[in-house]
Amino acid sequence: MLAQRMMWIAWPAFLVAGVLEMLVFALVDPQDIQWFGQPLELSNQAIYTLAFFGFWACTFASSALTTLLSMSPFEVNRCPLEPTVRPDGCPKQETCTDQALAAS
Repeated sequence: MLAQRMMWIAWPAFLVAGVLEMLVFALVDPQDIQWFGQPLELSNQAIYTLAFFGFWACTFASSALTTLLSMSPFEVNRCPLEPTVRPDGCPKQETCTDQALAAS
């Protein structure tokens, strides 16, 4: 499930980063870009690459936040460990044990 969620986040972010790259550099010449008033001493390809990864990181963060906020409370709060292997004192271990005894 984690791998599937990562693809839900990474693939749309990759596609949007590619579109942003095309839109931005259709209007901006990489050699005209300045950083703190100084021209960048990088090749066009290096600027394209850095911009793409910057766009990808921003859109990845946006997609990840959307995925996180779409999770149900059950998904967020469930314990990944089986009740029998949970550490002593784990509140979920006591709850599961109590529920198992009540069901018996």
